[in-house]
Amino acid sequence: MEIGKKLKEARINSGLTQEQVAEDIKVTRQTISNWENERSYPDIMNVIDLSNLYSLSLDDLLKGDDKMIEHLEENTNIVKSNRKLIAAIMINVLLVILLVAFNMFLRDNQYYLIGVFCFAIISSAALLYQIIKKL
Repeated sequence: MEIGKKLKEARINSGLTQEQVAEDIKVTRQTISNWENERSYPDIMNVIDLSNLYSLSLDDLLKGDDKMIEHLEENTNIVKSNRKLIAAIMINVLLVILLVAFNMFLRDNQYYLIGVFCFAIISSAALLYQIIKKL
């Protein structure tokens, strides 16, 4: 049985509404609906909270749903989930280095250098935002 069906069945057996479950685990009712209809999957912390709320073992909740297990593996593998972020940081650093090196050929062009530093600040801020969002 897939996790959406298991979650809905467990919620109904517990006599809870989607709204009550959402309040208990601090998500929206739409999130509960999305999980039950398998439009999205809960993260590992929410799976644990749901397991406790419904008095189900994690094994009972997750067993037999390969998509959910794959989703959890992707989200809990730090290297895999941060691969794009690491690549973006490396590209940002290389691009700034290349732009500064290119500026050496364009001596007396202050506006170009100002543009390079503006780009560096904006792209670094965007990357910092992504890092903070992941924490």
